[in-house]
Order: sequence, then structure tokens, then C-alpha cells
Amino acid sequence: MKQFFKKILWISLIGFYFFRIEKVQAIVPYYYFPTIKNLQKQSSYIGKNAYQMLYFGQYENSLNLAKLAIKINGRDEKLWLILAEAQIANDQYKNALNSLNKAEQINSNTSEIYFAKSNIYLRISQPTKAKIALEKGLKIEPNNHKAIFQLGNILLIEKNYLGAIKLFDKSIKIKPNFWQAINNQGLAYFEKNNINLSIKLFKSAISIQENAEPLLGLASCIRINDTELAIKLAKKALAKDPKYVNYDYRKEQLWGEKLQTSTEILLQNEKLKEDVILAKTKIIESS
Repeated sequence: MKQFFKKILWISLIGFYFFRIEKVQAIVPYYYFPTIKNLQKQSSYIGKNAYQMLYFGQYENSLNLAKLAIKINGRDEKLWLILAEAQIANDQYKNALNSLNKAEQINSNTSEIYFAKSNIYLRISQPTKAKIALEKGLKIEPNNHKAIFQLGNILLIEKNYLGAIKLFDKSIKIKPNFWQAINNQGLAYFEKNNINLSIKLFKSAISIQENAEPLLGLASCIRINDTELAIKLAKKALAKDPKYVNYDYRKEQLWGEKLQTSTEILLQNEKLKEDVILAKTKIIESS
């Protein structure tokens, strides 16, 4: 009997032990460990949101989201590109270049990396480096009309007008309604003293989009031969974009010295006095 009770007690203890184990297992919380694939999807989703915020002008929020996406997945060059764009929007140019270098280490065959670098170098007044970056990008994507146009702008800065004109022409062949390239051809030809061709190009740009820049450019071209029309065009240009009243702003838009001189003479016309004052007032109010 004693031995029987010993067996019963032993079986009970074993049963109690297993019961306790099962009970403990039943209350251990279940943790979800995401797979690498799920993490990559999540980081991509966050990256897209960051990019959308950039579009809507929410630059600081975009930057924070882009940083989060990189923390989750730092091996995606697209996320580094988005982070760089957010850093550029927040004037963090050095950080943006570092991000683009990271992207290049991951995939050096991505043209957008070099185009973004050129954008930064132009902003920090390093056109030579911008030119090198653009040329690298164009080796990968030779028919990018915007990059060709930007390279033409650098040649415009260097006063290589014929080289700039050829590149603008190349970008127009790829995208015929690219009025910005047509306009900048007009800028280049004016500095080459080919006023008639500048007039034709500015008119062509206006026919695509009636923007303040070709309007004022055309006005400056015809100010001697058709003063009344020049004044009318200048009024319209300043009403559309008052910033063009400013010499330094036009210089930022790559206007050469000859066109600048002609424009300054035009803007001194008595019939434009009120328009010039109004444009300068609008600039002050918006600053």
C-alpha cells in the first residue's frame, strides 16, 4: 500500500509539473517578428509618404519620415534619394550629398543620384562639380531632356553660348514643347547679338506658355523698334511675376549682361514707372 501511494504521489507530481508547464506556456505573450520582406515593404511605404509630403510642402515632416524609412531599411538607394530630396528642401545640402553618396555605394547605375548631386552643386555655386555629375548621369540616361537642359544652363553660366544652344536644341528635339529650353536659347542668342533669332525664340516660348520670362525677354528685344508693344509686354510680365523687376533675380535665371542692360533701360521708361514700383512693393510684401 505504501508503495502504491508512493506511485500515486509520483504520478501526481509529474502531472502537476506538466500541467504547470502548459499553464505557463499558455500565458507567454506571442511576439510578431517581421520578415525582411515585410520590413522592406514598410520602409517603402514610409518613403512614399515622405515623398508625398515633399510635394505638399511639408518639408520637416518629410525629412523625419525619410529618416525613419532609412532606419528600417538602409540598403535601398531609392530611400536614400528621398532622404536627400527632403534634406535639400530643408537646406541641408551637406547631409544631402552624404545621402547621395550612400545611394551611389548601393547602386552606382542610378542616373537620378547624379542629377540630384548636380542640383545641389548648382545651389551651392559649384558649377564645375555640377557639370561632372550631370555628365555621369547622362551616360546612364542619355535622353533625359531636363538633364541636358541643365547642362546647357551650366554652359550658359560659362558663357559658352554655342555649346549651350546645341544642348538646348537637343533637349527640344526630345521634348518639342519644352518652352524653358526655347527661352534659354533666346537668352543665349541675345548675347551672341542675334536679336532677330532671340525674338523668334521668345515668341515661340510664349506660344507654348505665356510666362513672365519670355514676355520680358521679348520686350527687351523690341524696345527700340516697337516701344509701345515692349511696354505692354513688360507690364504683363511684371504682373505675372514681379520678381523679374529685380536685376539679381534675372541673373539667377541666367540672363546675360547684354540682355540685362537692355532690360534695365526698358524698365526706366516713364510709362512703366508705376508697374516697377508695384512689382517692388509686392516683392517686399511677400518676403
